[in-house]
Amino acid sequence: MAVDLLLLGDLNLMGVSDPEVPFKRVGESLGRAAARFANLECCLGSPPPGHSREREGFFADPEVAGKALRRAGIDAVGLANNVNYGRAAVSASIDRLDRLGIPHTGAGDTLALARAPAILERQGVRFGFLQRSSVYWPTGHEAGEEAPGIAVIRGHTAYRVPLYKAHAGMPPLNRPGIPPEILTWADPDYLESFAEDISALRKRVDVLVASCHWGLGREVLHYMREIGKKAIEAGADIVIGHGPHFSLPVEFYQRKPIFYGLGSFSFLTGHHARRHGDWLGMMVRLSVEGGPKRAS
Repeated sequence: MAVDLLLLGDLNLMGVSDPEVPFKRVGESLGRAAARFANLECCLGSPPPGHSREREGFFADPEVAGKALRRAGIDAVGLANNVNYGRAAVSASIDRLDRLGIPHTGAGDTLALARAPAILERQGVRFGFLQRSSVYWPTGHEAGEEAPGIAVIRGHTAYRVPLYKAHAGMPPLNRPGIPPEILTWADPDYLESFAEDISALRKRVDVLVASCHWGLGREVLHYMREIGKKAIEAGADIVIGHGPHFSLPVEFYQRKPIFYGLGSFSFLTGHHARRHGDWLGMMVRLSVEGGPKRAS
């Protein structure tokens, strides 16, 4: 008998006043799975005094959001993203999730806790999740040895003048003002730490999901490919990406899938309080057959 896991993209419950609303149309699909994992891109706590919805802080009503998560059957979430920012916000979200009994990965009061996995067991199958973000604020966001925050994989950017004609419409190379090539790569030390965590988790679970908050627009950048492939090499069964709010390409590497962008799963309000009802995303259904554990 197959055990199904649903993998979901960006989930933001900011501005939700009725817990029945966000997942009403997909309730049947959610209910058919044994487990569900999402990137929780909102803070489950009250904003600081004087904070307005127009500012870039995605604070969801913790009572309403908690009920919505429970009604949807969300079993585990990732917190490593650019929205879970600030000591109070991170701690409030973790406290609320712990009270709801929803395992989480990607944020914590220390670096070790932020790097720790979320593990679920359903019908004899153990699912493990690790999440990292390459999109984060430069101060006070990354978890430290004794400081709260999120687990990250630092990315780097460089620009260079192209040395060859890349396409037919490109100006001659002797023309000042030629647009530069944009190069990205993952920091090797952070990447190795992620691989080490995946390898350690591999021994403890039947199915391992690597979840990454990354990207810019609709393009799959080089550093995203680096991280995705490294995760597979280290032992991940599947890699899911989120962050740009677009559905991005899917690549198979060593016969395992990398979903570079699942898009938005439920993202009614955000970004200066604008409503985003027209964003679309994907749900990935991963099935594990009984007996020797094999994901498909």
